[in-house]
Amino acid sequence: MAVATAVGDPSRRLGPGSEAAGGTTAGRRRPLAVAMRGRRAPVPSSPLLSSPTAAVWERRGEGEEGGGGGRGGGEAAERSGPAARPQAPPGRAASLSPSLSPSPQSGGEMAAGSRQAIVWRNVVLMGLLHLGAVYALSLVPRAQLLTLMWAYLCFLMTALGVTAGAHRLWSHRSYTAKLPLRIFLAVANSMAFQNDIYEWSRDHRVHHKYSETDADPHNARRGFFFAHIGWLFVRKHKDVIEKGRKLDFTDLLDDPVVRFQRKYYKSSVVLMCFVIPTVVPWYLWGESLWNAYFLASILRYTISLNVSWLVNSAAHMYGNRPYDKNISPRQNTFVNLGAIGEGFHNYHHTFPFDYSASELGLKFNPTTWFIDFMFWLGLVTDRKQAPKEMIQARKERTGDGSA
Repeated sequence: MAVATAVGDPSRRLGPGSEAAGGTTAGRRRPLAVAMRGRRAPVPSSPLLSSPTAAVWERRGEGEEGGGGGRGGGEAAERSGPAARPQAPPGRAASLSPSLSPSPQSGGEMAAGSRQAIVWRNVVLMGLLHLGAVYALSLVPRAQLLTLMWAYLCFLMTALGVTAGAHRLWSHRSYTAKLPLRIFLAVANSMAFQNDIYEWSRDHRVHHKYSETDADPHNARRGFFFAHIGWLFVRKHKDVIEKGRKLDFTDLLDDPVVRFQRKYYKSSVVLMCFVIPTVVPWYLWGESLWNAYFLASILRYTISLNVSWLVNSAAHMYGNRPYDKNISPRQNTFVNLGAIGEGFHNYHHTFPFDYSASELGLKFNPTTWFIDFMFWLGLVTDRKQAPKEMIQARKERTGDGSA
């Protein structure tokens, strides 16, 4: 799912195929080229698993500002030293960016030598998580229908916290959301347990900027397994750290919702990812806590993680490239169905500022439908999109002819 050289100034580099985080348009769904005419957006102040306790995850490194790639599991790593903390805007207390507990998502310096050290705790815990999910499948026939429906509802909320929230809103600034919607998306993002908004967005911007290089945390050129889950089992490549430090993410901390969620992330994850999904079926319709925990928490969580990881792996390897045949990301229908609209990956990496992450009116994209519905309710403004002329010109110039 990528970013401009000057992330702090989203208004720059919004031409065809640019890797920009996003810009600012005026109100309605006007083509980007028209909306940006005569304006320059102000520079902001600053930018996927296991048990209910994030601290069980082993650190994969420390002291980086470059992040770990946006689509992993668990919470951000605990850090040491000033270089590890996000840069807060002038006058803002450093306590707004507290160090966090270990996670498989978090990154750090690569071990000495050419090989990346294996983080065995992550390997073991990830294995246990997936074993728990396999066991949960045996509980499906014994669970109440309402419990299964509740688990799916939690899955959808989890997905929106990533796709509409951390991805399209905060990573790419492809639309503007009012406070009530930002709060909902932050809560949903905590249910996803894929790092707090700041960590996820920071890492995703690094992935876009250095896609398919050693600076890409889940570089697909290293194979399907590495891009899907293997990158969580090793300490980061040194290039991820070094290149990530060169980008500016301070615009993320300008949002009080991002700061609040980051400060209380551990508590919000325990509550939203594990407690609420488990307690609701037990309290409201008498489901057993055992069934509720394994189905609405463990199984739902594991599936949502793997769906997200497929964007890193399958959507970078399998499919057509109608917009840019020179980059790895592909259009993948299977991934799109699971990731509620995030499988049009060749389009997204070509036009990362587009709020729909696909050509509108052509494809199955529930995330876009959600954003459009929020627009109808008055909670969304400034939806950015690539003009049709720009899209067609890019297809003819760099596409593989499959469109």
